[in-house]
Amino acid sequence: MKEALLIRYGEIGLKGGNRPLFERALAQNLRTMLADAPDLRILRLRGRMLLTSSVPAAELALDAQKVFGITSVSPATEVAPEPEAIYAAALKCTQDALQTDYGGTFSTEFDGKMTAGTADPVRFRVTINRAHKGFPINSNDFAPLVAAAVLPQVENVVVDLSNPQLELEVDIRQEGTWVFARRLPGPGGLPAGTMGRVHCLLSGGIDSPVAAWLCMKRGMRVEFVSFYSFPYVGPQSREKIIQLAGKLSEWQANTVLHMVPFADYQTAIRDHCPEPYRTVLYRRAMQRIASRIAQRRKGKALVTGESVGQVASQTLENMRIIEEASYFPVLRPLVTCDKTEAVAMARKIGTYELSTLPAPDCCTVFQPESPIIYGRIADAIQAESALDLDTLTGEALKGTERIHFPDQDA
Repeated sequence: MKEALLIRYGEIGLKGGNRPLFERALAQNLRTMLADAPDLRILRLRGRMLLTSSVPAAELALDAQKVFGITSVSPATEVAPEPEAIYAAALKCTQDALQTDYGGTFSTEFDGKMTAGTADPVRFRVTINRAHKGFPINSNDFAPLVAAAVLPQVENVVVDLSNPQLELEVDIRQEGTWVFARRLPGPGGLPAGTMGRVHCLLSGGIDSPVAAWLCMKRGMRVEFVSFYSFPYVGPQSREKIIQLAGKLSEWQANTVLHMVPFADYQTAIRDHCPEPYRTVLYRRAMQRIASRIAQRRKGKALVTGESVGQVASQTLENMRIIEEASYFPVLRPLVTCDKTEAVAMARKIGTYELSTLPAPDCCTVFQPESPIIYGRIADAIQAESALDLDTLTGEALKGTERIHFPDQDA
């Protein structure tokens, strides 16, 4: 018997003739995420993948659960396609699952929640997938035989075929036979990079990290663009952004953060433009700079954490004014979400605690007392006519710092 990790994917399997492209991308992303696992091998099976390594399968699962495109993973035992070998593996697998899942130490979700121990009987069933028809016993006959080999050897277990808590599964295929009792959820979606590169305007708040994560889930390679208004905001604001980008890099290998100096642009807007339009003009400047970065980096769209009506700059009128300054489509994954929904997602992906650290973001610098709510594009463009936009944008780009996760030469 040897350990393996079964990988399942959902949407990729519906891609028809493009399916091999997505499968290759998923396999490559797994190799990157599990680069530290020695002797890693990835075998593509029909509708799933199989990972083997000298690292225990349960440890591989922790990293594989953060790879987009995966719907679930199962640490499994590979055995000979013989009833006695399957019975022995089934008993050990059930005993291990009872100990870990119901002993209070088993991670049930990719956000790390723990299952509490229980004294109630554990509801149990056996499920057989007999894809290899050369196996001599059909699924309906083999399931009770496996159960009969397991149940007398374990305690506090009752059979429940309709609503089991613990489902012991035996997967019998031409390529091999695997026994497992755990399906750990993955994030789903599409493999990172299959939908191209986008640039997310990353603030220190709750919303933009969630927007970035949702774009990663849809197969986009996300680079981050953030704006730093030193000395009007302190170094803690810069550090907070770096920590957020680092946290999000746990879901996407080889992440890049572009840190843009923004103080000169803001002082120019403060000194030469109407006060009510300041925040809208800040955001237009950000779109303009991020678009130039995206051009250089072969990006296809910008991403923001905007939600309709959440703040004064996020009315439909003002969002239209801001987007007009972009050279690219602007994606807003949270556009219809309320704050409680964004907070729930931030907690799930692990960015909430960082986002709520006390550190001002640059849009609070020289904040107007009465910001415009229903602005007009013509008025914004007229206000910007007092600025040397090319020079301000060029200087911001010249001073941009590029930070890589993990650290590497720029």
